[in-house]
Amino acid sequence: MLEKIEGIVISVISGYYDVETKKGAIRSRARGVFRNRKQKPLVGDHVIVQLDEQGMNYLVEILPRKNEIGRPAVANVDQVLLVISAVEPDFSLELLDRYLTFFAWKNIGVTIYLSKTDITPAAQLVKIKEELSYYEKIGYPVFTDGNKLEKDLPELIKKDAIWTLAGQSGAGKSTLLNQLEKEANQATGQISYALNRGKHTTRQVQLFKYGKGYIADTPGFSAVDLYKIKLDELANDFYEFKKASAKCKFRSCQHLQEPKCEVKKLVKAGEIAQSRYDDYLKIRQEIQDKRMPDYLK
Repeated sequence: MLEKIEGIVISVISGYYDVETKKGAIRSRARGVFRNRKQKPLVGDHVIVQLDEQGMNYLVEILPRKNEIGRPAVANVDQVLLVISAVEPDFSLELLDRYLTFFAWKNIGVTIYLSKTDITPAAQLVKIKEELSYYEKIGYPVFTDGNKLEKDLPELIKKDAIWTLAGQSGAGKSTLLNQLEKEANQATGQISYALNRGKHTTRQVQLFKYGKGYIADTPGFSAVDLYKIKLDELANDFYEFKKASAKCKFRSCQHLQEPKCEVKKLVKAGEIAQSRYDDYLKIRQEIQDKRMPDYLK
């Protein structure tokens, strides 16, 4: 009698799908029906695997996804561990805001990790930490110490939750993963100093057991496309704007030239960071132009 069992796809290699189940990891092939449906199972998918007595295992169903992010893609992501480097490549508030906007749009929480603090000049590091304290104030957990991250992270990852690393190339995602999951053994690369960005070193997505859930390593990318966000919904992806907008005169306030705008009032008072507002305006322009600015490509 054929048995069916539910599990999570933890890796995809040459057409084989490794699925973590209550019986352990099972290697399977996907049924041709997925091609007909124009579906492709992804790492992170909750799936149904059919087992038989000959050991021929087939992935027969993909359960509904709550999201899909990344290149290559990861499905059902609960939280992003966003790795931002202090130096090599240099820390950028604009890049940080782009990532946070993208994941807010995808309705995925973000925890920020500042990497390479050990090679950052002291005065520069103090300034970066001061800037990151604003993000803690508006609700983003921030780690600037690797040892503290390793100590606290297992408690943050709930049962079967999927976390994925993200951040610009060369920020140290694979190096961090090696520290968190010793058997991960992901390749790490050298920085391309001429471009002030790293070379992509991760070649495939794989989930690693960590805490009560999983961590995925994905290829780094140095920018995210935001032009598909609806222009009148962008402000909701800036959490402090969304909170403040309840006091704006107009419900549909875009925080531009409208009178009695609470967001602009708080920017002027220094309670909302000027850099966040400036980045909001830049992203609005990008959406209007329907393309990423050349300087971010």
